[in-house]
Amino acid sequence: MLISEFPVLTFDTYGTLIDWEGGIWTALAPLRERLEAPPGREAALAAFAEEETAVQTAQPTLLYSALLAVVHRNLARRWGAAPDAAEDERFGASVGNWPAFEDAADALAYLKRRHRLVTLTNCDRASYRGSSTRLGDPWDRVFTAEEIGSWKPSPANFEFLLERVRRDFGVAPDGILHVAQSLFHDHAPAKAMGLRTAWIDRRGGRTGGATAPVRRAVAPDFRFGGMAELVAAHRREIAGAGAGSAP
Repeated sequence: MLISEFPVLTFDTYGTLIDWEGGIWTALAPLRERLEAPPGREAALAAFAEEETAVQTAQPTLLYSALLAVVHRNLARRWGAAPDAAEDERFGASVGNWPAFEDAADALAYLKRRHRLVTLTNCDRASYRGSSTRLGDPWDRVFTAEEIGSWKPSPANFEFLLERVRRDFGVAPDGILHVAQSLFHDHAPAKAMGLRTAWIDRRGGRTGGATAPVRRAVAPDFRFGGMAELVAAHRREIAGAGAGSAP
């Protein structure tokens, strides 16, 4: 099995291509500065993961910007800070300011030469525009939770993805490789749908962070420390194929 053989590469964005943990931590700074005993980065991200999952379960049709505002309000209450609706809204609107990983845009530009590129994101359309610009606007399709009406890891999001890739590109599930960081949001449901997956392990095997833990072990088909590693593997495949075809 070779990465270069899949006609369509589908991606998670946040955590995989956009540094969402760094973005979240930075956007929480005003709240953290108001606390007498602010949590450290890992504790704050773990609390974010718990609150995000709870809000997504309770309110599946919120826009992601609105969800983030609710999560921020809940974190302030959890940490004993006075409520600040304007601060909640600024946190909710911070997505477009979250930085891209240094290897993301160049990797996507390279992969676009040989593959259709699709993202499946829990973001809303308006909030996603800034992130797409940071990534070089590489997408053939952008599928958001806003249009699907549910959040990953719901199977409905991946069913929508498979149906649209088949309809728009004539590609069956066995022609898709799903590339993502989150085992919880992406790999577990994608594997349950029979997809091949590539794990962009941005945390170097460490558990925790801003992502909820998986309930059962999941085994991605590929594992890379970043997008640059995936591209290096892809280049080796192409070079090997060229050498194999030489007379």
